[in-house]
This record gives sequence, structure tokens and C-alpha cells, in this order.
Amino acid sequence: MLLLALDTATPAVTVALHDGERALATAEEVDPRRHGELLLPAVDRVLATAGRRLADVTALVVGTGPGPYTGLRVGLATAAALGSAAGIPVHGLGSLDSIAYAAGLTEPFVVATDARRKEVYWARYADAGTRLEGPAVDRPAEIAGAVAGLPAVGAGALLYPEAFPGHREDLPRHASAAALAALAAERLAAGEELAEPRPAYLRRPDARVPTGYKAVTR
Repeated sequence: MLLLALDTATPAVTVALHDGERALATAEEVDPRRHGELLLPAVDRVLATAGRRLADVTALVVGTGPGPYTGLRVGLATAAALGSAAGIPVHGLGSLDSIAYAAGLTEPFVVATDARRKEVYWARYADAGTRLEGPAVDRPAEIAGAVAGLPAVGAGALLYPEAFPGHREDLPRHASAAALAALAAERLAAGEELAEPRPAYLRRPDARVPTGYKAVTR
């Protein structure tokens, strides 16, 4: 097993190569405006560091969000293109699940990332590998009661500490391709089928088809 994992659902552009037991190489850069520019060079860098080629990879794993439309589709489109070029399967895993897995908590907790528009993407977990609720997108104040008393992980929790009083600054803020790959490897080894790489946008994109054109006559 040689998994190439990537995620662009959060401000982090993150890539990892995993052999089923450990990450052989990783790359991560936090820049919410340069996903398209940074992703493929990161893939090349990870493969070169591990001394492998794309032809050696047996499967790809891509974070399916939730995340902002533009950033999320960069990772999904790139994974689809690489998978097609190499003739290998492409699996999808939730980006919040990778944050939860990287947190490593054994108690109930919540993961929240920044959804912009003064909202968060969030999900509730029984432990690092078991999601109980979500993902969903809400204003922090609307879910404050539901997450009260729970440790909170992720950039969204840090951005709205009044709604997430249990926020943990010592735990991951963004998605991690290394965690994504480790979680995928664990589930594949257990005989589980992974999901299709379909995006969890949770809301419509900002772009709209213009309306109200003024008629022009001659």
C-alpha cells in the first residue's frame, strides 16, 4: 500500500505519502489564497523526498471538506486528474475527520473550522475516530449550547472562543494529509470501503449568474 493524500479544504495546502504504517514524506503550507499554485509542487516535493514516483502510488485519498468552494475543488480536481493519469482509485475522506484523528482525543469533543461569513464548519466526535454528528455549517452562537463543555479543536474554535470555551490551542488547527492518509490506511486495513471523492460544500458557491440585463435594441 502506498497512499498519496492531499487536502485543500482549509487554509493549509497539505500533502502526504503513506505506506500503510507511517508517513514517508509530508508537505504543508498555510495560505488560503494559493491552493492552486501550491498543490502540485507540494505533490512533486513529497514524491521526490520519499524517492517515489506517481507510478508507485496505489491509491489517492483526498479531503472532501467541508470547505470553501474554490479551495476545496482544487484538491478534488487535482486528485481526480492524478488518479486518472496513474490509473489508480481515488478515495474521499472528510477533512474534519482528519483534524479529529490528528487530535488523538479519547473523549467526546468538537472540531470547528472557519467557514467565513461569520460561520463555522463543525462536527462532534465520540473520540478521534468516531464522528457522532455533522458535518454542518452554522453561526457559532447557534451551536454554543450543543458544544458547551466539550473540548474544541480547529481554527474555527479558536476564532470564536466565546462559543467554544473548551478550545484547545495545543491541538491541530487545519486539515492534515498525514492524518488523512493514516485514517484511510487504518480503515482500508480493516476492510472498510472508503467514500467516493465528492465535495461537501454544505452551501452554494458565492458566484452567481448575473440577472437583470438591460435589453439592447437597435
